[in-house]
Amino acid sequence: MIPVLVFDIETIPDVQGLRSLNGHAAELSDAEVAQAAFAARREKSGTDFLQHHLHRVAAISCVFRDDDGFRVRSIGNLSDGEPKLVNDFFRIIDKYTPQLVSWNGGGFDLPVLNYRALIHGVCAARFWEAGNEDRDFKWNSYLARYHTRHTDLMDVLAMYTGRANAPLDEIAKLCGFPGKMGVDGSQVWNLFLEGRLGEIRDYCETDVVNTYLVYCRFQLMRGEMTQAAYQAEIDLVRTSLVALDGAHWKGYLDAWPSPAVHAASAAAGSAGSASVSASAPETASLSQSSSG
Repeated sequence: MIPVLVFDIETIPDVQGLRSLNGHAAELSDAEVAQAAFAARREKSGTDFLQHHLHRVAAISCVFRDDDGFRVRSIGNLSDGEPKLVNDFFRIIDKYTPQLVSWNGGGFDLPVLNYRALIHGVCAARFWEAGNEDRDFKWNSYLARYHTRHTDLMDVLAMYTGRANAPLDEIAKLCGFPGKMGVDGSQVWNLFLEGRLGEIRDYCETDVVNTYLVYCRFQLMRGEMTQAAYQAEIDLVRTSLVALDGAHWKGYLDAWPSPAVHAASAAAGSAGSASVSASAPETASLSQSSSG
C-alpha cells in the first residue's frame, strides 16, 4: 500500500521573530511581546489570530499507516527545537513519498511549515517536486490544491468552498468519533507558557487520530474502502490505541465506546423492555405480533 501520513501541527507566536520585526525592548517578557502582537492584529483585522509567518511550530503529530500497521506519535521529543521538528517532518516525506492527509492543512499547517522551513533553511525537495525530476508529480503533486497527493479533508468535503468549511471536532463527533479532548488550539499558547508542552503534544496526537478516522470514513464514502475493510481499519486503530501508554489515550478510548459496548447497552435496553412486556400481557402480545 502507499503509506498514509496524516499530520497536524500546534503553533505558538514566534516571539523571537516578533522581537526582530518590531524592535521590542529586551525587558518585555515573551507573554508581553505576544500580547502586543495579538492586540495589533485584533485592531487591524478583528481577530487575535496571527498571520501564518508569525507562527512557530510547537508540535507536529502524525498517524503513519503502511503495510507494517498503524502508528501515532509526535515528531521528536520535548527538548527538540523547531528546526528539528520541521526537518524531520519533511524527511518523512523524502523517505516514503506518502499520501498526505490533513484537516485544513492546505490553509494553515502546510503554509506555516513552508515558512518555517524557509526561515530555518530546511530542504524539502520531495515535497516541492513539481515534475522536473519525477514526471508523476507533474500531474499529481503535493503543491496543487486540486491534486490528491495531499488530501485536505476540510477543503475537499466543502467542495473548495470556504463558506462550507466545518470544524474537525464537530465532524468527528457527528461521525461517532471522540473529537477534541478538553483542549483546543486557542489554549496552546497558555499551556506552553506554563511549561505544559507534553499536554500540547498529547492533544495534537488525539486530533490527528480524529483526522485519520474521518479519512477512513471518507474513503468508505467514495468507494475506496469496502464496509468490511473500513470496519477492519477502525478495529485496527482501536486495538493500536489500547496498546499505547498515556492518560490521553485512555480518555480518548473512554470517549469512543466500542461496538460491543453499544451492543451490550442495546441488549440491556431490550431486556428491560422484555421485563416491562412480561408485566403487561397486551403489550407483550403486540410485540410478538409485530416481530412476526
